[in-house]
Amino acid sequence: MVIAVDGPAASGKGTIAARLARTYGLPHLDTGLLYRAVGLKVLQDGGSLDDESAATEAARGLDATGLSDDARLTTGEAGEAASRVAGYPGVRAALLELQQAFAAQAGGAVLDGRDIGTVIAPDAPAKLFVTATPEVRATRRWKQLTARGIEISLEAMLADIQRRDDRDAGRGAAPMVQAEDAVLLDTTDMGIEAAFDAARRIVEAARAKHGL
Repeated sequence: MVIAVDGPAASGKGTIAARLARTYGLPHLDTGLLYRAVGLKVLQDGGSLDDESAATEAARGLDATGLSDDARLTTGEAGEAASRVAGYPGVRAALLELQQAFAAQAGGAVLDGRDIGTVIAPDAPAKLFVTATPEVRATRRWKQLTARGIEISLEAMLADIQRRDDRDAGRGAAPMVQAEDAVLLDTTDMGIEAAFDAARRIVEAARAKHGL
């Protein structure tokens, strides 16, 4: 069973996807980490995020092992870098095979990102599009960062969220859109337990529909 979880930054999709993976005993891939790793590699090599060829080269040489253990990938800098390089067709092409292979493994998998249900795993039986208002998402991310000692104003966080939303939705290559057969899950007024319970019920409905 493949579970595709899409949505904008700080919507809760990553937390929901990770819990779904544990619940159903499936491997989980946060595809956003791939793009964060590419963006940081460009910066660490002294390159520019405006250089598609440099970003594509970084994507082609990416080692995807251990990404979830790299604390650098959780920073705001990494998130901004990811949003910028994710629009490059060369980067997306370089990472496409890796993501599709993960989704195609025996037994299934859970993947979360921006284009899982539309591009990476369009035939996934369970698709969720997790969202929340920009204000709520900015507050969530601001609390996460300040708890780690990272100083940023809530106003700056909201501006960053809105900028990334515009870029992700407007990019020419695999823009962030809700798949036609994805179930919308708005977590604006939900805590994590309520959001996860709603997500689990969506997956259970999909399993029943497809006889899984």
